[in-house]
Amino acid sequence: MKVIIVLGSPNSDDGDLGEIALDRLNYCLDIFSPKEHCIICTGGFGEHFNKALLPHADYAMKHLRNNGLSPENFLETALSANTVEDAVLSKKIILKHHLNSVVVITSDYHLERVKLIFDEILGFEGIEYAGVVHDMSDEEKEKLLAHEKKAISGILTKGLYY
Repeated sequence: MKVIIVLGSPNSDDGDLGEIALDRLNYCLDIFSPKEHCIICTGGFGEHFNKALLPHADYAMKHLRNNGLSPENFLETALSANTVEDAVLSKKIILKHHLNSVVVITSDYHLERVKLIFDEILGFEGIEYAGVVHDMSDEEKEKLLAHEKKAISGILTKGLYY
């Protein structure tokens, strides 16, 4: 069984998923096969991505269930506040279920940092990564890429703390 880990992204204060989250979740729906996969949705609470009543992962799972998946398709949620916690908490769930085959779904602009973090923390051979491309303005993408570049530089300079 292969685990699909869908990384969270911002939702509204009412719990409405943003376009980035929806794109990632819809990609999960596209590749999901009940005989081959189980799913971990990530995302708890955070000032910059979820101030709603429920954890982000709950809204993500609801979207997937509303689109045909059933409760048995999911493992526990990783109630993380950032990408490092996504990896740390997902690893605990994966090891608990004695699995080691993983697909991580994120965004194209976030992919390099996700690979750095998940490769180190999970330490599994052959982790697969999917970087979903989003329909956004060049200005928005440049802003996100600048944030990623700064975060990657911090990891390369200071190391990864978890």
